[in-house]
Amino acid sequence: MSATVLLLRDDPFEVLLVSRSSRGAFASALVFPGGAIDPADGEDGWRSLVADFEETFPGERALSIGAVREVWEETGILIGNAAAPTRDGRPFRDALESARASIRLDALTHFAHWITPVTEPRRFDTHFFLALAPAGQDAVPDGSETLTAEWMAPSRAVELARSGARPIIFPTMLNLARLSESANSAEAIAAARAQSRVTVQPEMTTGADGRRHVAIPPEAGYPIAEWRDIR
Repeated sequence: MSATVLLLRDDPFEVLLVSRSSRGAFASALVFPGGAIDPADGEDGWRSLVADFEETFPGERALSIGAVREVWEETGILIGNAAAPTRDGRPFRDALESARASIRLDALTHFAHWITPVTEPRRFDTHFFLALAPAGQDAVPDGSETLTAEWMAPSRAVELARSGARPIIFPTMLNLARLSESANSAEAIAAARAQSRVTVQPEMTTGADGRRHVAIPPEAGYPIAEWRDIR
């Protein structure tokens, strides 16, 4: 299982996109920062470092902690805190303890849940979250997992994905399209909180012309429910 975060900022309304190392999953594609949940993300040792530890269910807590950890590791941004500890090779928990910092998991809003089609050889089970980027914290790629970081209007990112001008995978494009229906971060977060959770597992078929067709459940709340010739 993995978690990824759509980091948002306003004036103008933008979302953070990063590019991956050519060695990892989704090589060179623009994606949201995130990654796999570690077993340690669910440990009780986080109690003193998570201000709202008791207010979250264990499974949701591990996902949220993993999401915050991955964003910090890949961009240096610490969600739910005014300042971020320096990335100096120490594990996330050690860095927080050394800086006497804590995080709040309610800084995250669940946005989507996607599972890779059963026909795909590589399987992903990913939860997407929204979060405001703390003021004064700059996104700095770690140079290993992430090579670039850029802020972009969601609608502009969708245009680039549709045209093929930038490599953006199908789930990322659709989550950008859904995000682009909001005018600002507050509207996006409110819409996400009002949306029922629907797990999206795309169904993929190949037509007689050789073109691939992908469909997702209409009740998932996306402006696009079908797509051909995905890259």
